[in-house]
Order: sequence, then C-alpha cells, then structure tokens
Amino acid sequence: MPAATGDSHTRSLSKAISWRVTGSVDTFVLSWLITGSVKFAGSIASIEVFTKIVLYYLHERAWALIPLGRPRR
Repeated sequence: MPAATGDSHTRSLSKAISWRVTGSVDTFVLSWLITGSVKFAGSIASIEVFTKIVLYYLHERAWALIPLGRPRR
C-alpha cells in the first residue's frame, strides 16, 4: 500500500538500501581512518548496515504520515 506521499513499501525499502550502501562506505572509510584497521572498520560497517536499514525504513514510513511541508489537497 502506498504511503501518503505515493511511495510504495518497495520504493521506501529500495531507498533505504541505496542510502545504506552510501552510509556504510562512509562508515567504513571513517572507521578505517580512525582505527587504522581494515578488519575492525569492516566489522563496524557490517554490523551497522543491518541496523540502519531498519531504522531508515521506519523513519521514512513515519515521515510519510506527517503532513509537514506538503501541499494541501
């Protein structure tokens, strides 16, 4: 069922995954620079990819219910 914005669950999930790939690369690079360890940076990026997909998806769906900034119909 589409959200109030017209985005389907599939679209919201796809956006969450594409954003997470971008975010995980960022997390990996920053972790590597800070720790100096590719292995440790990979561990951090691997764990956060799953938790943040779920958090982003829930955040996206919650915002779909909020009319703030949308034109009135």
